[in-house]
Amino acid sequence: MKHKFLWWALPAALLVAALSVWWARPPARAVVPVTESALSQVLVFSGRVASVVRVELGATVTGRVLEVRVRESDRVVAGQVLALLDGEELRAQLNQAQAALASARARLEGQQELALPTSQAALAQATANLEAAEAEHRRNRELFGKGFVAQARIDETERAVQVARAQLEAARVAQKANSSRGNEALQAQLRVREAETAVALAQTRLAQTRILAPAAGRVVLRSVDPGQIVQPGKVLFQFAADGPAQLIGLADEKFLNQLARGQQAKVVVDAFPGKPFEARLFSIAPGIDAARGTVEVKFQVARPPDFLREDMTLSLQVQVGEKDKALVLPAASVIGPGQEGKVRRVIEGRVVEVPVRLGLRTLERVEVLSGLKAGDEVLSAPLQAEPGSRARAQPAP
Repeated sequence: MKHKFLWWALPAALLVAALSVWWARPPARAVVPVTESALSQVLVFSGRVASVVRVELGATVTGRVLEVRVRESDRVVAGQVLALLDGEELRAQLNQAQAALASARARLEGQQELALPTSQAALAQATANLEAAEAEHRRNRELFGKGFVAQARIDETERAVQVARAQLEAARVAQKANSSRGNEALQAQLRVREAETAVALAQTRLAQTRILAPAAGRVVLRSVDPGQIVQPGKVLFQFAADGPAQLIGLADEKFLNQLARGQQAKVVVDAFPGKPFEARLFSIAPGIDAARGTVEVKFQVARPPDFLREDMTLSLQVQVGEKDKALVLPAASVIGPGQEGKVRRVIEGRVVEVPVRLGLRTLERVEVLSGLKAGDEVLSAPLQAEPGSRARAQPAP
């Protein structure tokens, strides 16, 4: 019976001893060392292609569409006809205005060629008649003084002078009215200008039946077909003018202090991942999108590739910093997203939290500016061990 008890007691004692040793030993925590290496910080965010000038084109007159001469994605030159409206009524109005202009010009020419010379001749004739009447009146007054004529003759010649003076005044008024600055001439010139304005207006309205491309570019959207009745305000085409390609991205606001105008970016279009190209940051929006926590940034492409299209989605990789030699840690080993972070180390069997100042940061690695030196080891997963807890360092795989 005693031997049987010893047979069961010995394994139990060994198990208790093993558990005591295991309990006394601190748990292993994976650590990674601070190393020296080159580090390049790149911000990556999504974006899209946007044209510099994108406008909506429509008709400014009401009419029926006769022709649509372009399709979506067609390239056009400045002044090219995109669509043509029925302009028969407007063409008739133009013909009527042109006929009225021809009539007004004919009246002006007649006034200048006939009325003015006639009024000038009438003025000369009235002047001569007045001079003759006055001479006759003076002669009769002399004869009256000598007793050769009666008073009735004097009265008659005086009335003739008054009539001649009235005729001269009328001739002067007529001549003035028909002169280049006279009322008749001015009215004739005014009628010509009114007719010219009517012709120009009719020509403009007729020209509006032709929907033209405002510049060289591409038809992005077409929303009209032959036979439709269109009115002013209806969008017929969306048009993107040629110009430097513009890329619009949405960067996380926490990277705002790292972005600056002039920075270069590598662009990868989702549809053509094997054909990256370069762009330059030229604009940072002054405001923040509060709902998404992003800031809008714009890039220009000096030589856009042929496959680039409006509204394409893409990825923007902006290099915001680079160092040939830096103290580097895995980003997962650092607590905190800002420039002031914390790491956790195993010192004398206990987890200790150490503040660090950080520099460049990528998705995988982060630069340590102060708080650590090369060769120091920190926990690879710091949130798994609280400060003050027992631990032993074990190199991470």
